Amino acid sequence: MGLFLYNLLLPVYLVIALPGLLVKMRRRGGYGANFKQRFGRYDQALSAALIPNVRPWWIHAVSVGEVLVALKLIEAIQKEHPEQMLVLSTTSSTGPATAKDKAPTGVHVIYNPLDLPGIVERVLRKLNPSLIVLMESELWPNLIATAEKRHIPVVIANARLSPRSAHRYTKFRALASPTLNRLTAVLTQEPQDGPRWEATGLQREKIHCTGSIKFDPAVGQDPLEEQLGNLRSILTDLWGNLEDKHLVLLGSSHAGEELAVAKIFAKMKVNLPQLRLLLVPRHFERANDILAELERAGLSANQRSAWPTRRHESADILLVDSTGELRTWYALVQAVIVGKSFLGEGGQNPVEPILAGCPVVVGPHMENFAALTELLTSRSGLEQISSLETLEGVLCSWVQDPQATTALVKRGQEALSAHAGATNRTLEKLLAFQVDSASVRN
Repeated sequence: MGLFLYNLLLPVYLVIALPGLLVKMRRRGGYGANFKQRFGRYDQALSAALIPNVRPWWIHAVSVGEVLVALKLIEAIQKEHPEQMLVLSTTSSTGPATAKDKAPTGVHVIYNPLDLPGIVERVLRKLNPSLIVLMESELWPNLIATAEKRHIPVVIANARLSPRSAHRYTKFRALASPTLNRLTAVLTQEPQDGPRWEATGLQREKIHCTGSIKFDPAVGQDPLEEQLGNLRSILTDLWGNLEDKHLVLLGSSHAGEELAVAKIFAKMKVNLPQLRLLLVPRHFERANDILAELERAGLSANQRSAWPTRRHESADILLVDSTGELRTWYALVQAVIVGKSFLGEGGQNPVEPILAGCPVVVGPHMENFAALTELLTSRSGLEQISSLETLEGVLCSWVQDPQATTALVKRGQEALSAHAGATNRTLEKLLAFQVDSASVRN
Protein backbone atom coordinates (compact mmCIF):
# COMPACT_ATOMS: atom_id res chain seq x y z
CA MET A 1 0.00 0.00 0.00
CA GLY A 2 2.84 2.39 0.85
CA LEU A 3 4.53 1.87 -2.53
CA PHE A 4 1.18 2.23 -4.31
CA LEU A 5 0.49 5.59 -2.64
CA TYR A 6 4.05 6.73 -3.32
CA ASN A 7 3.72 5.95 -7.04
CA LEU A 8 0.32 7.62 -7.11
CA LEU A 9 1.53 10.86 -5.50
CA LEU A 10 5.09 11.17 -6.86
CA PRO A 11 4.08 12.13 -10.45
CA VAL A 12 1.64 14.70 -9.04
CA TYR A 13 4.40 16.14 -6.86
CA LEU A 14 6.82 16.31 -9.80
CA VAL A 15 4.29 18.22 -11.91
CA ILE A 16 3.49 20.67 -9.10
CA ALA A 17 7.13 21.12 -8.11
CA LEU A 18 8.46 21.42 -11.67
CA PRO A 19 8.30 25.25 -11.95
CA GLY A 20 10.18 25.71 -8.67
CA LEU A 21 12.70 23.04 -9.63
CA LEU A 22 13.35 24.73 -12.97
CA VAL A 23 13.99 28.05 -11.21
CA LYS A 24 16.37 26.39 -8.78
CA MET A 25 18.11 24.57 -11.61
CA ARG A 26 18.66 27.83 -13.44
CA ARG A 27 19.96 29.61 -10.34
CA ARG A 28 22.35 26.87 -9.31
CA GLY A 29 23.33 25.80 -12.80
CA GLY A 30 24.88 22.50 -13.79
CA TYR A 31 21.67 20.55 -14.41
CA GLY A 32 21.03 21.01 -18.11
CA ALA A 33 23.98 19.24 -19.70
CA ASN A 34 23.10 15.77 -18.35
CA PHE A 35 19.41 16.22 -17.56
CA LYS A 36 18.54 13.13 -19.64
CA GLN A 37 20.45 11.00 -17.16
CA ARG A 38 17.58 11.53 -14.72
CA PHE A 39 15.53 9.39 -17.10
CA GLY A 40 18.19 6.70 -17.40
CA ARG A 41 19.46 7.94 -20.77
CA TYR A 42 23.23 8.02 -21.24
CA ASP A 43 25.43 9.01 -24.14
CA GLN A 44 27.22 6.34 -26.15
CA ALA A 45 30.56 6.59 -24.35
CA LEU A 46 29.03 6.40 -20.88
CA SER A 47 26.66 3.62 -21.91
CA ALA A 48 29.62 1.55 -23.07
CA ALA A 49 31.45 2.19 -19.79
CA LEU A 50 28.37 1.25 -17.76
CA ILE A 51 28.16 -2.26 -19.23
CA PRO A 52 31.26 -3.81 -17.66
CA ASN A 53 32.40 -7.40 -17.42
CA VAL A 54 32.65 -6.88 -13.67
CA ARG A 55 29.44 -5.73 -12.02
CA PRO A 56 29.86 -2.34 -10.33
CA TRP A 57 28.92 -1.09 -6.93
CA TRP A 58 26.47 1.79 -7.25
CA ILE A 59 27.00 4.40 -4.54
CA HIS A 60 24.45 7.20 -4.25
CA ALA A 61 24.92 10.54 -2.47
CA VAL A 62 22.89 13.74 -2.64
CA SER A 63 24.66 16.82 -1.30
CA VAL A 64 28.29 17.87 -1.50
CA GLY A 65 28.77 16.69 2.09
CA GLU A 66 27.45 13.21 1.30
CA VAL A 67 29.59 13.08 -1.85
CA LEU A 68 32.70 13.79 0.25
CA VAL A 69 31.75 11.00 2.65
CA ALA A 70 31.17 8.68 -0.32
CA LEU A 71 34.60 9.59 -1.69
CA LYS A 72 36.20 8.56 1.62
CA LEU A 73 34.49 5.19 1.29
CA ILE A 74 35.54 4.95 -2.37
CA GLU A 75 39.14 5.65 -1.37
CA ALA A 76 39.03 2.68 1.00
CA ILE A 77 37.36 0.44 -1.60
CA GLN A 78 39.96 1.22 -4.25
CA LYS A 79 42.80 0.70 -1.79
CA GLU A 80 41.59 -2.75 -0.74
CA HIS A 81 39.87 -3.83 -3.98
CA PRO A 82 41.23 -1.84 -6.91
CA GLU A 83 39.52 -4.16 -9.39
CA GLN A 84 36.02 -3.18 -8.19
CA MET A 85 34.21 -0.94 -10.67
CA LEU A 86 32.29 1.94 -9.04
CA VAL A 87 29.42 4.21 -10.09
CA LEU A 88 28.76 7.34 -8.04
CA SER A 89 25.41 9.09 -8.52
CA THR A 90 24.33 12.42 -7.08
CA THR A 91 21.17 14.50 -7.02
CA SER A 92 22.06 18.16 -6.42
CA SER A 93 23.68 20.37 -9.06
CA THR A 94 26.80 20.91 -6.96
CA GLY A 95 27.18 17.22 -6.13
CA PRO A 96 28.27 16.09 -9.63
CA ALA A 97 30.71 18.99 -9.95
CA THR A 98 32.37 17.99 -6.68
CA ALA A 99 32.27 14.30 -7.58
CA LYS A 100 33.81 14.80 -11.03
CA ASP A 101 36.47 17.09 -9.62
CA LYS A 102 37.50 14.82 -6.76
CA ALA A 103 36.53 11.28 -7.78
CA PRO A 104 39.47 8.97 -8.47
CA THR A 105 40.11 7.58 -11.94
CA GLY A 106 37.76 4.77 -12.84
CA VAL A 107 34.73 6.09 -10.92
CA HIS A 108 31.78 6.82 -13.23
CA VAL A 109 29.77 9.85 -12.05
CA ILE A 110 26.10 10.12 -13.05
CA TYR A 111 22.93 11.88 -11.97
CA ASN A 112 20.56 9.81 -9.89
CA PRO A 113 17.51 8.79 -11.94
CA LEU A 114 14.00 9.82 -11.03
CA ASP A 115 12.51 7.22 -8.70
CA LEU A 116 9.82 6.07 -11.13
CA PRO A 117 9.34 2.33 -11.83
CA GLY A 118 10.16 2.26 -15.55
CA ILE A 119 13.16 4.55 -15.19
CA VAL A 120 14.60 2.64 -12.24
CA GLU A 121 14.17 -0.66 -14.08
CA ARG A 122 16.01 0.73 -17.11
CA VAL A 123 18.93 1.99 -15.04
CA LEU A 124 19.31 -1.22 -13.05
CA ARG A 125 19.28 -3.18 -16.31
CA LYS A 126 22.10 -0.98 -17.67
CA LEU A 127 24.22 -0.77 -14.52
CA ASN A 128 23.60 -4.32 -13.31
CA PRO A 129 25.21 -3.56 -9.92
CA SER A 130 26.21 -6.23 -7.45
CA LEU A 131 25.51 -3.81 -4.58
CA ILE A 132 23.73 -0.49 -4.08
CA VAL A 133 24.98 1.79 -1.29
CA LEU A 134 22.78 4.73 -0.25
CA MET A 135 24.67 7.32 1.79
CA GLU A 136 23.36 8.56 5.14
CA SER A 137 19.57 8.94 4.83
CA GLU A 138 18.45 8.29 1.26
CA LEU A 139 15.32 6.19 0.75
CA TRP A 140 14.06 5.64 -2.80
CA PRO A 141 11.09 3.21 -2.60
CA ASN A 142 11.00 2.17 -6.27
CA LEU A 143 14.77 1.74 -6.47
CA ILE A 144 14.75 -0.38 -3.32
CA ALA A 145 11.73 -2.46 -4.42
CA THR A 146 13.08 -3.06 -7.93
CA ALA A 147 16.52 -3.97 -6.60
CA GLU A 148 14.93 -6.51 -4.27
CA LYS A 149 13.11 -8.13 -7.21
CA ARG A 150 16.44 -8.38 -9.05
CA HIS A 151 18.17 -9.78 -5.93
CA ILE A 152 20.48 -6.79 -5.63
CA PRO A 153 21.33 -5.90 -2.00
CA VAL A 154 20.70 -2.30 -0.92
CA VAL A 155 22.52 -0.92 2.12
CA ILE A 156 22.31 2.48 3.79
CA ALA A 157 25.85 3.34 4.87
CA ASN A 158 26.81 6.00 7.42
CA ALA A 159 23.11 6.05 8.22
CA ARG A 160 21.58 8.90 10.15
CA LEU A 161 17.97 9.47 11.13
CA SER A 162 17.07 12.88 12.50
CA PRO A 163 14.41 13.08 15.24
CA ARG A 164 12.06 14.71 12.73
CA SER A 165 12.47 11.91 10.19
CA ALA A 166 12.26 9.26 12.90
CA HIS A 167 8.98 10.74 14.14
CA ARG A 168 7.59 10.82 10.59
CA TYR A 169 8.58 7.21 9.84
CA THR A 170 7.25 6.02 13.19
CA LYS A 171 3.98 7.89 12.71
CA PHE A 172 3.49 6.21 9.33
CA ARG A 173 5.16 2.95 10.33
CA ALA A 174 2.62 0.78 8.50
CA LEU A 175 3.50 2.53 5.23
CA ALA A 176 7.24 2.99 5.79
CA SER A 177 8.28 -0.35 7.27
CA PRO A 178 7.73 -2.45 4.10
CA THR A 179 10.22 -0.25 2.20
CA LEU A 180 12.65 -0.19 5.12
CA ASN A 181 12.61 -3.95 5.44
CA ARG A 182 13.42 -4.40 1.77
CA LEU A 183 16.84 -2.98 2.70
CA THR A 184 19.59 -5.50 3.22
CA ALA A 185 21.11 -3.54 6.10
CA VAL A 186 21.41 -0.13 7.75
CA LEU A 187 24.90 0.77 9.00
CA THR A 188 24.46 3.39 11.71
CA GLN A 189 26.85 6.03 13.02
CA GLU A 190 26.05 5.78 16.74
CA PRO A 191 24.88 2.91 19.01
CA GLN A 192 21.91 5.01 20.12
CA ASP A 193 20.74 5.25 16.50
CA GLY A 194 19.72 1.58 16.57
CA PRO A 195 16.56 1.92 18.71
CA ARG A 196 15.47 4.92 16.62
CA TRP A 197 15.67 2.88 13.41
CA GLU A 198 14.01 -0.09 15.10
CA ALA A 199 11.09 2.11 16.15
CA THR A 200 10.34 2.75 12.48
CA GLY A 201 9.65 -0.95 12.00
CA LEU A 202 13.05 -1.95 10.63
CA GLN A 203 14.03 -5.45 11.74
CA ARG A 204 16.66 -5.40 14.49
CA GLU A 205 18.94 -7.89 12.75
CA LYS A 206 19.36 -5.48 9.81
CA ILE A 207 20.83 -2.73 12.01
CA HIS A 208 24.60 -2.63 12.48
CA CYS A 209 26.63 0.11 14.18
CA THR A 210 29.85 0.75 12.23
CA GLY A 211 30.56 4.35 13.29
CA SER A 212 30.72 7.46 11.16
CA ILE A 213 32.83 7.51 8.00
CA LYS A 214 32.83 11.29 8.12
CA PHE A 215 34.13 11.28 11.69
CA ASP A 216 36.79 8.68 10.97
CA PRO A 217 40.02 10.62 11.47
CA ALA A 218 42.19 8.03 9.75
CA VAL A 219 40.98 8.51 6.19
CA GLY A 220 40.91 11.46 3.80
CA GLN A 221 40.96 14.37 6.25
CA ASP A 222 43.94 16.31 4.91
CA PRO A 223 43.08 19.03 2.37
CA LEU A 224 44.70 19.01 -1.03
CA GLU A 225 48.04 20.81 -0.94
CA GLU A 226 47.40 22.66 -4.19
CA GLN A 227 44.02 23.93 -2.99
CA LEU A 228 45.48 24.83 0.39
CA GLY A 229 48.16 26.94 -1.27
CA ASN A 230 45.67 28.68 -3.57
CA LEU A 231 43.32 29.63 -0.76
CA ARG A 232 46.16 30.75 1.50
CA SER A 233 47.38 33.04 -1.29
CA ILE A 234 43.95 34.66 -1.50
CA LEU A 235 44.01 35.42 2.21
CA THR A 236 47.57 36.72 2.02
CA ASP A 237 46.72 38.98 -0.90
CA LEU A 238 43.74 40.29 1.03
CA TRP A 239 45.17 40.75 4.49
CA GLY A 240 48.93 40.47 4.25
CA ASN A 241 50.86 38.46 6.85
CA LEU A 242 48.48 35.94 8.39
CA GLU A 243 50.69 35.21 11.39
CA ASP A 244 49.40 38.27 13.24
CA LYS A 245 45.75 37.74 12.21
CA HIS A 246 42.98 35.76 13.90
CA LEU A 247 40.61 34.30 11.31
CA VAL A 248 37.08 33.33 12.30
CA LEU A 249 34.87 31.31 9.94
CA LEU A 250 31.09 31.01 9.91
CA GLY A 251 30.43 27.76 8.04
CA SER A 252 27.34 26.41 6.24
CA SER A 253 25.30 29.36 7.45
CA HIS A 254 21.55 29.87 7.24
CA ALA A 255 19.76 33.02 6.05
CA GLY A 256 20.24 35.88 8.52
CA GLU A 257 23.19 34.37 10.32
CA GLU A 258 25.78 36.01 8.08
CA LEU A 259 24.58 39.53 8.87
CA ALA A 260 24.15 38.82 12.58
CA VAL A 261 27.67 37.40 12.92
CA ALA A 262 29.15 40.18 10.77
CA LYS A 263 27.67 42.79 13.11
CA ILE A 264 29.18 41.03 16.13
CA PHE A 265 32.50 40.85 14.28
CA ALA A 266 32.43 44.58 13.51
CA LYS A 267 31.85 45.33 17.18
CA MET A 268 34.70 43.04 18.30
CA LYS A 269 37.18 44.56 15.85
CA VAL A 270 37.19 47.83 17.79
CA ASN A 271 39.24 46.13 20.51
CA LEU A 272 40.63 43.24 18.45
CA PRO A 273 41.91 44.72 15.17
CA GLN A 274 43.61 41.45 14.19
CA LEU A 275 40.24 39.75 13.61
CA ARG A 276 39.14 38.74 10.13
CA LEU A 277 35.88 37.00 9.15
CA LEU A 278 35.07 34.39 6.51
CA LEU A 279 31.41 33.75 5.67
CA VAL A 280 30.64 30.42 3.98
CA PRO A 281 26.88 30.13 3.32
CA ARG A 282 25.30 26.71 2.93
CA HIS A 283 23.91 27.74 -0.48
CA PHE A 284 26.37 29.79 -2.48
CA GLU A 285 23.66 31.22 -4.76
CA ARG A 286 22.57 33.44 -1.84
CA ALA A 287 25.81 35.42 -2.20
CA ASN A 288 24.28 38.52 -3.83
CA ASP A 289 21.55 38.71 -1.16
CA ILE A 290 24.18 38.46 1.59
CA LEU A 291 26.33 41.17 0.01
CA ALA A 292 23.29 43.44 -0.23
CA GLU A 293 22.47 42.84 3.46
CA LEU A 294 26.03 43.65 4.49
CA GLU A 295 26.08 46.80 2.37
CA ARG A 296 22.83 48.07 3.90
CA ALA A 297 24.43 47.56 7.32
CA GLY A 298 27.47 49.60 6.28
CA LEU A 299 29.75 46.55 6.00
CA SER A 300 31.85 45.62 2.99
CA ALA A 301 33.11 42.22 1.93
CA ASN A 302 35.25 40.65 -0.73
CA GLN A 303 33.64 37.91 -2.79
CA ARG A 304 35.51 34.66 -3.42
CA SER A 305 34.02 34.12 -6.89
CA ALA A 306 34.89 37.67 -7.97
CA TRP A 307 38.50 37.41 -6.85
CA PRO A 308 40.68 39.14 -7.93
CA THR A 309 38.81 41.27 -10.48
CA ARG A 310 36.66 43.05 -7.89
CA ARG A 311 38.22 43.90 -4.57
CA HIS A 312 37.50 46.10 -1.54
CA GLU A 313 40.90 47.02 -0.18
CA SER A 314 39.58 47.83 3.29
CA ALA A 315 37.23 44.85 3.68
CA ASP A 316 37.96 42.54 6.59
CA ILE A 317 35.25 40.07 5.52
CA LEU A 318 35.52 37.41 2.80
CA LEU A 319 32.31 35.89 1.43
CA VAL A 320 33.15 32.39 0.20
CA ASP A 321 30.60 31.68 -2.53
CA SER A 322 32.21 28.49 -3.83
CA THR A 323 31.84 24.77 -3.21
CA GLY A 324 34.13 21.89 -2.35
CA GLU A 325 36.56 24.08 -0.38
CA LEU A 326 35.17 24.19 3.15
CA ARG A 327 37.50 21.53 4.57
CA THR A 328 40.48 23.49 3.25
CA TRP A 329 39.24 26.78 4.66
CA TYR A 330 39.02 25.06 8.07
CA ALA A 331 42.74 24.38 7.85
CA LEU A 332 43.44 28.12 7.47
CA VAL A 333 41.40 29.66 10.29
CA GLN A 334 41.65 29.84 14.08
CA ALA A 335 37.98 29.50 15.09
CA VAL A 336 34.76 28.16 13.57
CA ILE A 337 31.11 29.04 14.14
CA VAL A 338 28.71 26.34 12.92
CA GLY A 339 25.85 27.73 10.87
CA LYS A 340 22.16 26.81 10.84
CA SER A 341 22.44 26.32 14.59
CA PHE A 342 21.36 29.84 15.59
CA LEU A 343 18.66 31.15 13.21
CA GLY A 344 18.00 27.85 11.44
CA GLU A 345 17.02 24.42 12.72
CA GLY A 346 19.01 21.20 12.70
CA GLY A 347 22.53 22.59 12.69
CA GLN A 348 25.48 21.42 10.62
CA ASN A 349 28.27 18.93 11.24
CA PRO A 350 31.01 20.22 13.62
CA VAL A 351 33.42 17.32 13.08
CA GLU A 352 35.58 18.53 10.19
CA PRO A 353 36.69 21.78 11.86
CA ILE A 354 37.49 19.91 15.09
CA LEU A 355 39.60 17.40 13.17
CA ALA A 356 41.26 20.36 11.42
CA GLY A 357 42.33 21.69 14.83
CA CYS A 358 39.80 24.51 15.25
CA PRO A 359 37.80 25.36 18.36
CA VAL A 360 34.12 25.19 17.44
CA VAL A 361 31.07 27.02 18.78
CA VAL A 362 27.50 26.02 17.93
CA GLY A 363 24.11 27.48 18.70
CA PRO A 364 21.11 25.89 20.41
CA HIS A 365 19.68 24.23 17.29
CA MET A 366 21.75 21.12 16.66
CA GLU A 367 18.83 18.71 16.43
CA ASN A 368 20.18 16.78 13.43
CA PHE A 369 23.42 16.12 15.31
CA ALA A 370 22.03 15.74 18.80
CA ALA A 371 23.97 12.60 19.78
CA LEU A 372 27.21 14.00 18.40
CA THR A 373 26.70 17.36 20.12
CA GLU A 374 25.93 15.62 23.40
CA LEU A 375 29.09 13.52 23.09
CA LEU A 376 31.30 16.54 22.37
CA THR A 377 29.79 18.83 25.01
CA SER A 378 29.94 16.09 27.65
CA ARG A 379 33.68 15.83 26.98
CA SER A 380 34.08 19.64 26.87
CA GLY A 381 35.26 19.36 23.29
CA LEU A 382 32.71 21.78 21.87
CA GLU A 383 31.23 25.10 22.99
CA GLN A 384 27.44 25.27 22.72
CA ILE A 385 25.74 28.59 23.50
CA SER A 386 22.09 29.52 23.81
CA SER A 387 22.07 32.54 21.50
CA LEU A 388 24.16 34.87 19.37
CA GLU A 389 24.21 37.34 22.26
CA THR A 390 26.91 35.29 24.01
CA LEU A 391 29.00 34.65 20.90
CA GLU A 392 31.19 37.71 21.40
CA GLY A 393 32.28 36.56 24.84
CA VAL A 394 33.25 33.10 23.59
CA LEU A 395 35.29 34.41 20.67
CA CYS A 396 37.03 37.02 22.81
CA SER A 397 38.03 34.37 25.35
CA TRP A 398 39.48 32.21 22.58
CA VAL A 399 41.58 35.06 21.21
CA GLN A 400 42.86 35.96 24.66
CA ASP A 401 43.56 32.40 25.86
CA PRO A 402 44.93 30.24 23.01
CA GLN A 403 46.05 27.51 25.44
CA ALA A 404 42.46 26.97 26.53
CA THR A 405 41.34 26.63 22.92
CA THR A 406 44.11 24.11 22.26
CA ALA A 407 42.82 22.03 25.17
CA LEU A 408 39.24 22.35 23.87
CA VAL A 409 40.26 21.04 20.46
CA LYS A 410 42.25 18.17 21.98
CA ARG A 411 39.26 17.05 24.05
CA GLY A 412 37.04 17.20 20.97
CA GLN A 413 39.43 15.12 18.91
CA GLU A 414 39.73 12.55 21.70
CA ALA A 415 35.95 12.26 21.84
CA LEU A 416 35.81 11.64 18.10
CA SER A 417 38.43 8.89 18.26
CA ALA A 418 35.60 6.42 18.93
CA HIS A 419 34.84 6.59 15.21
CA ALA A 420 38.37 5.66 14.14
CA GLY A 421 38.20 2.72 11.73
CA ALA A 422 34.55 3.33 10.78
CA THR A 423 35.38 3.40 7.07
CA ASN A 424 37.02 -0.01 7.13
CA ARG A 425 34.26 -1.47 9.31
CA THR A 426 31.71 -0.22 6.78
CA LEU A 427 33.67 -1.74 3.91
CA GLU A 428 33.85 -5.11 5.66
CA LYS A 429 30.05 -5.15 6.00
CA LEU A 430 29.52 -4.14 2.38
CA LEU A 431 31.80 -6.91 1.15
CA ALA A 432 29.74 -9.40 3.13
CA PHE A 433 26.47 -8.15 1.60
CA GLN A 434 27.38 -7.92 -2.09
CA VAL A 435 26.04 -10.60 -4.44
CA ASP A 436 28.27 -12.70 -6.66
CA SER A 437 29.16 -11.66 -10.21
CA ALA A 438 26.46 -13.73 -11.91
CA SER A 439 24.44 -11.48 -14.21
CA VAL A 440 20.81 -10.66 -13.49
CA ARG A 441 20.44 -8.36 -16.49
CA ASN A 442 17.49 -9.19 -18.72
